[in-house]
Amino acid sequence: MKDTAIEFRQVSKKFKGAGKPAVSDVSLTIREGEFITILGSSGCGKTTLLKMVNRLYEPDSGEILLFGKPIAKENPMELRRKIGYVIQQVGLFPHMTVAENVSIVPKMLKWEPGKIKERVEALLTMAGLDPEQYGKRYPRQLSGGQQQRVGLARALAADPKILLLDEPFGALDAITRSVLQDELLKVHQEMPKTFLLVTHDINEALKLGNRILVMNEGKVCQFGTPREIVQHPEDPFVETLIRSAREQERLWEELL
Repeated sequence: MKDTAIEFRQVSKKFKGAGKPAVSDVSLTIREGEFITILGSSGCGKTTLLKMVNRLYEPDSGEILLFGKPIAKENPMELRRKIGYVIQQVGLFPHMTVAENVSIVPKMLKWEPGKIKERVEALLTMAGLDPEQYGKRYPRQLSGGQQQRVGLARALAADPKILLLDEPFGALDAITRSVLQDELLKVHQEMPKTFLLVTHDINEALKLGNRILVMNEGKVCQFGTPREIVQHPEDPFVETLIRSAREQERLWEELL
């Protein structure tokens, strides 16, 4: 049995002026090495839940543990350096080259220059970007898909045990999105890391996650394998999601 990577204990969060909590009494355990997709519609609390893991948001109540240790006792900046974070907007620094963007956290951690260079080259190669060709380019000289690859490489630069991904492919075209999904699966298979990916796309959630966390109105509707979610939905909202995906499938069948 693998060790517990992340544990939520009765975690709740309500934003000022909101009528109800963004996250309400969430308790669950994520094992080391899992790829968890967090699925739900806009405003369901999935991004809030993700951002509490690296303390971009603080819970109002409850507790989050990483590898058995409460994150509330850690320095937020030091905690974030140990957790990779990828967002839809990528967030690359426009005045820095690709190589400089990827090397930011290792430099903060005072790695040796030779080790940093080696790591940057290895990660760009892994992301399908030749270091010689792309290392000296600036973000504006890259396509959206290439920028997202650099964002992934940067998030993995300091070799974090946990990677958080907040709808990283949401702004990309369907073909690029599918290619990057495949590459992300390959990265996860090759690296013993715990991935949490937020998405509102049920097909993406089913394709990537070895377990899926379905949320609605701040609460967990169901947490299970793709097969369990599809074959045994435990909540009306989950049933609606599955029905919607099957209706799309039928449309394709009608057109073929």
